[in-house]
Amino acid sequence: MTATHRRSSWLKSATVHTRRPATALILVGGLLALAGCSDGDSDTSSKPSSTPTAVSPSPSSTAGAEDAAVIAAYTSSWDAQTAAYSKASSSGTDLKKNTTFKALADIERDLTAMRKAGQVTTGKPVIDPKVVKVTDAKVPTATVADCVDTTNWILTDKASKKKVPLPTTRLTKYVSTATLEKWGTKWMVTKLTAQEQAC
Repeated sequence: MTATHRRSSWLKSATVHTRRPATALILVGGLLALAGCSDGDSDTSSKPSSTPTAVSPSPSSTAGAEDAAVIAAYTSSWDAQTAAYSKASSSGTDLKKNTTFKALADIERDLTAMRKAGQVTTGKPVIDPKVVKVTDAKVPTATVADCVDTTNWILTDKASKKKVPLPTTRLTKYVSTATLEKWGTKWMVTKLTAQEQAC
């Protein structure tokens, strides 16, 4: 994966035995970030059903409402990712409701690797997203900055229920960014990028 997919690097490193930074794995991303953030080549948790604690101040109530909608879509995407990684499948989750393009493709790639390795995740990541900017255009875009804490988001062998060993050099709390686009009245996560930077 690329830096965009750093979230899932911890997953890849555990399943494919190569260290690749995770994307925002949305679940795997967070987990992968755990294992691969120090390697830098992929994009993928959040407080249990966490609600964002803060949104950037906006000059108007309209901007404030837009920021809240962006955070809600981002959080919903993470919740769906967490559910998908817990069973190594997006089937039956709300993943496609707020996640699309590269972010969705990266997550599906992670899920495929997890299924092949017989792995799932337990627990949940903790997120703390903030809107960095919203750009008004024909297709409005938004950028979200986050600190993803994967301390209690554990990669597990599905059969034995045992924790999968991950590199000790992995970041368990890392900076992540997301790009969203507004499709009609709905915000969609189009890209998740885990940074090789602790937070």
